[in-house]
Amino acid sequence: MPDPRTGAGSAHAEGSPPVIAVVGPTGSGKSDLAVGLALELDGEVINADSMQFYRGMDIGTAKISMEERRGVPHHLLDTLDVTEEASVSDFQRQARAVIDAIHRRGKRAILAGGSGLYLRAALDVLEFPGTDPAIRRRLEHEAASEGEAGLRSRLERLDPVSAARLGDTRRVIRALEVYELTGRPFSSYMPTREYVRPTVQIGLEVDRDVLRARLAQRVHGMVENGLLEEVGRLESRGLRQGKTASRALGYAQFLKVLDGVSDVAEAAEETIVATRQFARRQLTWFRADPRIAWLDWQDPALLERAIAACR
Repeated sequence: MPDPRTGAGSAHAEGSPPVIAVVGPTGSGKSDLAVGLALELDGEVINADSMQFYRGMDIGTAKISMEERRGVPHHLLDTLDVTEEASVSDFQRQARAVIDAIHRRGKRAILAGGSGLYLRAALDVLEFPGTDPAIRRRLEHEAASEGEAGLRSRLERLDPVSAARLGDTRRVIRALEVYELTGRPFSSYMPTREYVRPTVQIGLEVDRDVLRARLAQRVHGMVENGLLEEVGRLESRGLRQGKTASRALGYAQFLKVLDGVSDVAEAAEETIVATRQFARRQLTWFRADPRIAWLDWQDPALLERAIAACR
């Protein structure tokens, strides 16, 4: 019988080993460590990078190649078309089902990624309110015709905690939608730091100056490997219409190259700046979780220390 808190079966309730999650900022080596752990601990990897769900978004997301997977099964990669919208609640259901299936096979489940809310959705007690397309459309129309100010003012009256926390129109609309649909403030659905099953989180501690240089080098490497051409292919498959995919780092910037608004060098520099800012936000998010065991990303004994933490 499904667990009402998790939406999953009871496979994890008795005797399953802890879930492993490898977390940290973009460019810190999470995918490589996850593969190493899987090879040593007889595990399988579950992607928790929201932009790696998208088919064809390979270069710009630094998606792990078949060769780099070294025979380790990887799950929840390439599950969406670029026109589809990524959903945290869908990911929660899918990831927990995959974890249960991996455990039934007697393997270790290893999540790897830097999308903080997606990781929390898979690992922690977290309830998602439903959606109502009609309410959403009405609020979107109101925002487009009258501006965000009125919506934000309404949210400040109904849910001041969310109003202070949410920075863009899309999230303000979502908070108002939830309030209309459920009668509860959106802030009441915020996650608690309570695992749904035993879990070990390993965070990769980075040297920020080294990471800044590494991220710049990585973006230049993406350009050399054909990022602009990849964006062009995906544009013909509806990238611009995708609410999530079109905002991905690199893709948003290189769509402007296709439009003639900027050149490749400008787009690369904008991508570097945005990626560094994103890495800082990731570090802030993960640093707030006291349950994470931090290991030096450049430690020659990183894999051995990570294995010890998992055991």
